[in-house]
Amino acid sequence: MKKIWILVIVLVGLGTAAKAQEFSIGPKLGISQGNIKVDGDGYESGSEKLGYHVGAFVRMGGNSLYLQPEVLYVNTGGEIKETQGSEDKTYEASFNRFDVPIMVGFKIGEVFRVQGGPVASFLLNSKFKDNIAPDPEPEYKNATVGYQAGIGFDIANMIIDLKYEGSLSNQAESIAGFDTDQRQNQLIVSLGLRLF
Repeated sequence: MKKIWILVIVLVGLGTAAKAQEFSIGPKLGISQGNIKVDGDGYESGSEKLGYHVGAFVRMGGNSLYLQPEVLYVNTGGEIKETQGSEDKTYEASFNRFDVPIMVGFKIGEVFRVQGGPVASFLLNSKFKDNIAPDPEPEYKNATVGYQAGIGFDIANMIIDLKYEGSLSNQAESIAGFDTDQRQNQLIVSLGLRLF
């Protein structure tokens, strides 16, 4: 948590040092549709999970190029299907985490934006269950790295972001003792309000 605040302070300092023409800060919330991509013999991705996020953003930049770090509390997850054995087995995973995306964007006109950048995810807790019998919960990593990319719209004091999030590192390496590579993907819709 300390690293997150240091990162935000450094980014704010850089923006101030660069004498940014624009500085905005405000709350942000939204929904996401997440799934877990699974690579491993006998497993495949299952149904997607509807999630949510809430937090804050800071935007610094000029008339065309900007930097937008965010700190978000995120609830997401997905399903994993086991395709080996005689019984159909479905695992449900749910994650609560802090995400810190750092978006770099380009404004095209007054309203439209294109953006992308890295996201660091810090796991707070997880739930893992299946539809038949309890199995040991995978050892999920405390931190993972991914990327986000998408478009945005600025309408008055509102910012609307439509983004895709992919993972660059796996969340867990096994399910019930079987080797897998699990990665979280999301489609994200966010609404932010610029307070100033």
